[in-house]
Amino acid sequence: MPKILILLVHPTLEKSKANQLLLDSLPVSENITLHDLYEEYPNFSINVKAEQNLITNHQIIIFQHPLYWYSCPPLMKLWMDLVLEDGWAYGTNGSHLSGKKWIQVITTGGSKDAYSKHGFHGYETEEFLLPFRRTAELCQMDYLPPFLVQGTFQLTELDLQKESNRYSMFVNQLLGELNE
Repeated sequence: MPKILILLVHPTLEKSKANQLLLDSLPVSENITLHDLYEEYPNFSINVKAEQNLITNHQIIIFQHPLYWYSCPPLMKLWMDLVLEDGWAYGTNGSHLSGKKWIQVITTGGSKDAYSKHGFHGYETEEFLLPFRRTAELCQMDYLPPFLVQGTFQLTELDLQKESNRYSMFVNQLLGELNE
């Protein structure tokens, strides 16, 4: 049975109401595995083989994380550096991820307008994600558009609930596509 792996990478999850609500909205399914990297590796000592085995058993890999300094939290970067090895994820005989889907679920404190050509950051969020896209492509994965929840610092309870509902529908749609 096809499966979804959600790699949660948030160093201060207890302070992130948006990410907590997103997690709470996940459908209950034996086809979804939630894997909290900061909980699993608080000392950043990643078990590469265990992580590779976990990925091998899933068809969709979702990286759920906040946008940190126009990138990802440090543990996610380390995870990518160690787990996505030459000869395993890419390069000669590196085809273990071929055909799998890469999706990022990203929260930003700044609004969508702030992440625009004329906004505070001067670029759209997707432009900051080019290194992730290229990594997925190098690993022969299908890079899908990110699921963005932006302006989390300004969102009301109702707004956060709407985003949680949108995430639940998004994951349910992925589950449905897997079963087709």
